[in-house]
Amino acid sequence: MPSLEFKGKQHIYAHHLTVPYRPLVVDPAKSLRPTTADSNLIIHGDNLHALKALLPRYAGRVKCIYIDPPYNTGKEGWRYNDNVNSPLMQTWLKNNSPVDGEDLERHDKWLCMMWPRLHILKELLSDDGAIFVSIDNNEQNHLRMLMDEVFGEENFLANIAVVSNLAGSSDQFGFAGAHEYCLVYAKVRSEVGLGRFPLSQSALADWEQDELGYYKPERLHRGSLTYSPSLDYPIFVGPDGNIEVTDDDKEPAENGPFTAVHPVMSDRSGIWRWSKARIRENPGDVFAERRKDGSIVIYSKQRPQLGDLPSEKPKSVFYKPAYSSRAGGETISQLFTEGKYVFSYPKAVELIKDFLRVGAANTDAIVLDSFAGSGTTAHAVLALNKADGGNRQFILVECEDYADSITAERVRRVIQGVPGARDKTLQAGLGGSFAYCTLGAPIDPEKMLTGEALPSWSALAAYLLHTAAGLSVGGELTPQDADGRFYETETTAWYLFYQPEINWLRSSAAVLTEEQALRIHSSGKAAYVFAADKYIGQRMLTDLNITFCQLPYELHRRGW
Repeated sequence: MPSLEFKGKQHIYAHHLTVPYRPLVVDPAKSLRPTTADSNLIIHGDNLHALKALLPRYAGRVKCIYIDPPYNTGKEGWRYNDNVNSPLMQTWLKNNSPVDGEDLERHDKWLCMMWPRLHILKELLSDDGAIFVSIDNNEQNHLRMLMDEVFGEENFLANIAVVSNLAGSSDQFGFAGAHEYCLVYAKVRSEVGLGRFPLSQSALADWEQDELGYYKPERLHRGSLTYSPSLDYPIFVGPDGNIEVTDDDKEPAENGPFTAVHPVMSDRSGIWRWSKARIRENPGDVFAERRKDGSIVIYSKQRPQLGDLPSEKPKSVFYKPAYSSRAGGETISQLFTEGKYVFSYPKAVELIKDFLRVGAANTDAIVLDSFAGSGTTAHAVLALNKADGGNRQFILVECEDYADSITAERVRRVIQGVPGARDKTLQAGLGGSFAYCTLGAPIDPEKMLTGEALPSWSALAAYLLHTAAGLSVGGELTPQDADGRFYETETTAWYLFYQPEINWLRSSAAVLTEEQALRIHSSGKAAYVFAADKYIGQRMLTDLNITFCQLPYELHRRGW
């Protein structure tokens, strides 16, 4: 398979492996009724560090990822900065990346930013999960090659054209841009489970089917805003519903008697949408309906236009008027009724809801958005849960300063309701909760030795389980017994002797004793014990089937 080459790739290639683990720190003042450790999450911080912080609890558990990364348009002044030459990106390249940002072109910088993030997103995705990435023409070709390399070309599912502005907008190449893209990849294509759009009888109530597929009957007449005498003529309807048109507009001599139907029954200023010639050429596509009141309505078959025909299987073109950026902006204006400038070009809730109907059909799915922006993904998750009674969980990550004032504030208002909103569902609120988190100090052996940065018991246990066994578990890990057992399988158990207090860690309480080792061995399972020291010989530990891991020196050991 061809590979994508860009400046800085050799430096950034394994950068995601060197990013330190940082625990999530809940801010109760900014949270909204968080209930459990598996509450919805909104994380404020560098999304690369935040993604790494999620691995101990969420690796392999996220069913659907949706991201809307910077499109790299080079435009200045966007609230969600779309320019890789922005101070934020320059700071990241300088402080968090081994790449010299001054030596890179705009596309190189964007690829250096995306590469490590996509690698960690892949780790978080479940085997039956899918990732949706919105993009436009500025980086679409590079993103496709990047996704092929990270997720595997064989896991490509779709390149969806998303019509966001059917009228089109100005474009530097002379075309009116009406769409952008969404690339969809599976973690494991043979395992991926995609949902379909629910179709009721009412969804197809206005549609009929013939040998050419579905069509929609529509009235053949229209108003006279652009009146044309050639389209103002009588259509003659016979006793069996047969339709005729004549050159002289007189009733046909045969197959009658006929009733003359004019474009608008009560107003002769109307016109037909079709000419006489077209009706003669397509006699099977025009038909008459005789109503109980004696009136007759002429219908014509209209083939589906873009987005018209509902279908269960998702299409490679997504179009609804509700997908437009204008619709997204109108939602924001209802939520932030203060009338102040809030956010430019937010994604529409209906668009993300339809992505989730495909990627998060399971009602208990975990949904992740690491470029959260205004928080549309959380809004869509809550709306979908409200509609189908689901219990989907969202995780948002936003690095910008507006993570609280816009991203989280939008979610608060969506949950609690906005009395001044025009939409009744927004007035009432969708219900729910979330925990607002920041990133704690990195888990670092040297800082643990000095007591400068000691993670919580739960955070350290989750981290050790992930690095030692590659396992991630939901919820808070807590000691299950006096020996600090925090996780077990049928054959193996893990123990942690720890308190986030330097004097305790330097005391005999933090040391594994022979008595404790014998008690641990009595469970009949192999054991991993993390502790500051031990009062027992290695030969005896081996006989007891216990692997001793000294803290903090073995924090980064893998492959046990």
